[in-house]
Amino acid sequence: MVATPAPNGLRRILLKLSGEALMGEEDYGIDPKFLKRVAMEIREVMGLGMQVAVVIGGGNIFRGAGLARAGMDRVTGDHMGMLATVMNSLAMQDAIEALGMHARVMSAIRINQVCEEYIRRRAVRHLEKGRVTILAAGTGNPFFTTDTAASLRAIEIEADLLLKATKVNGIYTDDPMKNPNATRYARLTFDKVLTDRLNVMDATAIVMCRDNNVPLRVFDLNTPGELLRIVRGEDVGTLVTNG
Repeated sequence: MVATPAPNGLRRILLKLSGEALMGEEDYGIDPKFLKRVAMEIREVMGLGMQVAVVIGGGNIFRGAGLARAGMDRVTGDHMGMLATVMNSLAMQDAIEALGMHARVMSAIRINQVCEEYIRRRAVRHLEKGRVTILAAGTGNPFFTTDTAASLRAIEIEADLLLKATKVNGIYTDDPMKNPNATRYARLTFDKVLTDRLNVMDATAIVMCRDNNVPLRVFDLNTPGELLRIVRGEDVGTLVTNG
């Protein structure tokens, strides 16, 4: 089954959510209200014939790099972070299925009693069948961020667009939370992101998108409806490309 392209020609997207985003208005863990809202926005996008994959971080529960700075072995900390992403992915799966959609969690590390093992061709088949495919446990390797995992999975599943949800509506010349004079870029090249060290994703993730020509759009998921507006072709947030 081939999905009908959305109005702007998109067929398959990968949405990258930070673990911190899942906290919503809570101080720790997962905010069910936020999960439900994201699931509802995904349902709206799916209604346009879109195939949706999701990668979620684990920073709301454990962050490997932070644990390492506190003295824990980095590999152990990263493995704990991977398990945190699986927990978040299961929560997102539940929220999506509660709205009547089908979802599958696929993990880069084997937890067969809990979710499926990530196999690229099977992930693509789930997408083609209209299932939201949630790709957990990062790359399955320590020392790699979930941003890098999102870039890798977007390349593997041949996504038309990688969407990075942040706390602000795009990429700015400086941190807009600290500098009120910072201005937003509407469009950027991957090379400028790297040269100017605009810390929207880690350098490995940016290079992978650049070298494999996967467009990246950075937007604010805290603004309801932004995901649907992007899929409809509206100029939301910041678009990063090679051209």
